[in-house]
Amino acid sequence: MYKHILLPTDGSELAHKAVRQGLELAKALNAKATAVTVTEPWPVGGMEGGMMAPAPIAEYESGVAQEANRVLSAVSDLAAEIGVGCTTVHVPNQYPAEGIVEQANARGADLIVMASHGRRGLARLLLGSQATRVLAYSTVPVLICK
Repeated sequence: MYKHILLPTDGSELAHKAVRQGLELAKALNAKATAVTVTEPWPVGGMEGGMMAPAPIAEYESGVAQEANRVLSAVSDLAAEIGVGCTTVHVPNQYPAEGIVEQANARGADLIVMASHGRRGLARLLLGSQATRVLAYSTVPVLICK
């Protein structure tokens, strides 16, 4: 049914559960799997003495690259444990939902399996939901795991 499953992850425990389910589904369907983690752009530097302070962008980029490597290594280890091949990709300087949808389209994924924190009410309004945004923008089916 599905031939290529995209597995977005932010490295959280909840995302890890969704990745596991996606990898197990990929194995059962003999489908390809691609894990993706997306890191947001560095915000512009803050005000300091009335002037814009230079943002420590090199430190930020190095830190997010290390974190992305940690997150994706954990997925690779889990895929090996389950016995399914899984490509990994880090998308820097992108907002998560947009990066996820972009990768699904660019890589020809026909299913996205991702977690949702299930925020409601004010928390959802203030914090937003990447899963909700992916559902809104994706032309690819999305399986949400809680």
